[in-house]
Amino acid sequence: MKFSTREDIEAPVDHVFAQVSDFAGFERRALRHGADITRIDSGPYQIGSSWDIVFTFRQRERRMRATVSELDPPHHYRIDTVSDGLSVATTVELVPLSRGRTRVAVAMDLRAKSLTARLLLQSMKLAKVKLTKRFKARVVEFAEDIEDAYRKAS
Repeated sequence: MKFSTREDIEAPVDHVFAQVSDFAGFERRALRHGADITRIDSGPYQIGSSWDIVFTFRQRERRMRATVSELDPPHHYRIDTVSDGLSVATTVELVPLSRGRTRVAVAMDLRAKSLTARLLLQSMKLAKVKLTKRFKARVVEFAEDIEDAYRKAS
């Protein structure tokens, strides 16, 4: 199952990439939402950087491992996440439209590797329209935050 959207942001590509690849910020955000997140390696973020993530979903503790599998600043990166029978590939691509405008494309590809995960994806397919709207709304909200941060910094 795939979710994807794109959004145009009134900011230069370097600024946008710095914001969409702020992995430390994503870690803090996950901690605020109740997840337990631990970075496996240290130092600068690079291909192979990984996190162990533990969170509660539907009254069960879930465990995930997220790994940066592609990193090409300031154009794109990909994070592969593996959980109990479910793998998710998240890709963020940036295209400079002009000096002060950038298009960001975000895609998530979910694949089941177990019967339980297949059942989860099947139930998600029934709610795909609603989930797609929520996904797009989150990306729009994030894009607006990036634009606001750029305006304040300028």
